[in-house]
This record gives sequence, C-alpha cells and structure tokens, in this order.
Amino acid sequence: MAEKLSRNRFSGVLAVAVAAVLALPSSAFAQSPGDHSATQAALNAFQAKGGPGAGIYAGDGTSSWALSAGTGIINTNRPIQPTDHYRIGSQTKTFTASVVLQLVDEGKVSLDAPIEKYLPGVVDGNGYDGNTIMVRQLLQHTSGISVNGSPNPQANPDGTYTLAALVRDGLKHAPASAPGAAWLYSNTNYEILGMLIEQVTGMPVAQVITSRIIQPLGLTATTFPAAGDRSVPKPAVHGYRGVRVGPFFLWTDVWTSIEPSEDSTAGAMISTEQDLSAFYRALIGGKVVSAASLAEMEKSVSIGGSGSSSDLGYGLGLIKYNLSCGGVAWGHDGEITGYYAETLVTEDGRYASVVTNNMAVLNSPLTQMYKLLDTALCEKP
Repeated sequence: MAEKLSRNRFSGVLAVAVAAVLALPSSAFAQSPGDHSATQAALNAFQAKGGPGAGIYAGDGTSSWALSAGTGIINTNRPIQPTDHYRIGSQTKTFTASVVLQLVDEGKVSLDAPIEKYLPGVVDGNGYDGNTIMVRQLLQHTSGISVNGSPNPQANPDGTYTLAALVRDGLKHAPASAPGAAWLYSNTNYEILGMLIEQVTGMPVAQVITSRIIQPLGLTATTFPAAGDRSVPKPAVHGYRGVRVGPFFLWTDVWTSIEPSEDSTAGAMISTEQDLSAFYRALIGGKVVSAASLAEMEKSVSIGGSGSSSDLGYGLGLIKYNLSCGGVAWGHDGEITGYYAETLVTEDGRYASVVTNNMAVLNSPLTQMYKLLDTALCEKP
C-alpha cells in the first residue's frame, strides 16, 4: 500500500557515501493543552518505524496542539515543530488537483473531456491515445498510465527538468490497463495535469498554484520551489535516507539534494504541518473550489487497506479514510526522499498533520502512520 500511495520517483541518493550511526533520542517532546497520551504513544510507534524524528500538529477548529518524538536534526535535541519546513512530496497533488477543479469551475476545463482536447499529441503512441483518457481519470489515477518505476527523464543542460520531459519519460512504459478499468497510482498523471494547467492558463504552473492557492489562503510557509532551487527554508526538518537496525540508524542527510523540477506537480512543494492543516481545512471547508467541484473531488474509488481495519478511497487528488470513531477524513500522503508525511481533516473541523524525516527504504510505516492520525482525530483528552 505504501508504494501505491507514495511517489514512485526516488531521486538520487541510494548509496550512502558518508554515514553515521547514532542511537535515537529516547525522550519525547510534548506541547499541548491537555492529555494526549494515546496520541503520544502512537507517535512514538510511528517514529520508531520512521526517521530520527516525527511530529504531529492537530486540533479541532477551536484549539490546536503539537507533539514530537526524536529529533528533526541528527546529533541535536531538536524536536519537530508545526512551523518547520519540509518537502511534502505527493501532497503537492492535492494543490495541483485543486487548480484543475478551479479551471473546471471557470468553464475552462471539463472533467469528462479527453486530454487530447487540451494537449494535442502529448499522450499518444506506445499504446496510448489521448482521445480515450479523460481529465477525471488523470486526477483519479484511473487513466491506465503505468507506474514509472525507473524514471530517467532527459535533463536540461543545467540539471533541471521540464514537465514535457517528465511526461515523455513516464509514457515510455506501455499502458497498465484500459482507461477507467483500474486504479494505479502514477506520478505521470499529475505531470500531465501540470502541462494542462500551463496550457490553459498560459503561465508556469508554480506561478499558478502560488497565485490561486498559496497566496489567497495566506500559506506563507508554503512554496513551489523554482527549478534548480534545492534549498528548504528555515526552520527546517532535515530529511534522511537510511536503514534502521534495532535502536540504531544508518543515514545520510538528503534534505538539500532533491531537484524539485524532477517531481514538479506530482511532488515538488515545501510546506509545514501548520500550513498543510490550513490548506486541507480550507479545501474541505469549501473555500478553494465550488461545492460542485468538491463533491466531484470526494467521489472516491476503493484502493485497498491502510494497514489498519479501514479501507482507503481515492477521489480527485484526495484520499478518503474511514475513522474508527465514525465518519471520514480527507487528505493526502506524501513520500519523497527524506520525508514521509500525511494530513487528514474532517468536515467538522478536526485535523491532523504528521511528518517523519526518513523515507523508509525497506518497511514504510504506513500502519503506524494511519494509527497515529486516527488516534489524533478520535482521541478525547
């Protein structure tokens, strides 16, 4: 399940050139009004399967609280804070989907129009026909486009990538199914949607997402980094690659090694737990797209288990999770080199955003992550 829900491009640093082995901090940091002991225990379990640190920011619309375990920077006692920046990976997809639905609201895009209408000749050849793949299917990962498990796009001379190059690389794999026949998570779907946004608006997609989503919502800690800008604003959670061996961890710091244009509209953005909570709350609260478009985004197909007793659903750039205490939560996860994160919100205003600073190489802590989110959203201190 983790492979299905996470980004399928692993840029860069699989080999560890310089590594350190260090016992993880055993103490946990808590900053909350009230007793969130069950959530703290779930956070500790998540961090024990994740990176050197983990954090959660949660609330119910009237109050917020934060908990942390481990450290955001190795060799320091640096608890992860809700205002710390990190790469959000595939949570970028919800921003991309939101812009597409805004264009639907404006009559500039139709969900049930073929992508060929907007991008003639782009999705064509190698078994693909853009006349048979609808915009809705790209948003929901039911287009039949294959997972690009070995990405190798053509780079520009400066080491950056264009969306067109990412799409060409993704379509080198033959279709995995007929359009609409199955759900299969593929970054290529959202790279094509990035090209769609640029074609319809006539502007770079980073500028469009910034002007349409980030700025109107006041997400001052959220950025769509420019091609070539590998920095992460401070304060930041450092991201690591490595393998855990009991209480020890073999890692290398990769937080500034990611070329954002290699992920673009599928996973390039940077944000914080606090900003992501605000974004998803605004979206589910009807402040980003129309009520009709939000209803389309929430039409989900089953995509399997979360590692708990709950099946997950996938809408148009949104994951649906059935809470143990009743009701549903909406959001998205993000997995990118150095980070694993997710944000879920409910229609009645509850929210929880989590991050750990390691992309698990062998065993993704999917079960522990959903247990943590479910506990935070359902716990009554």
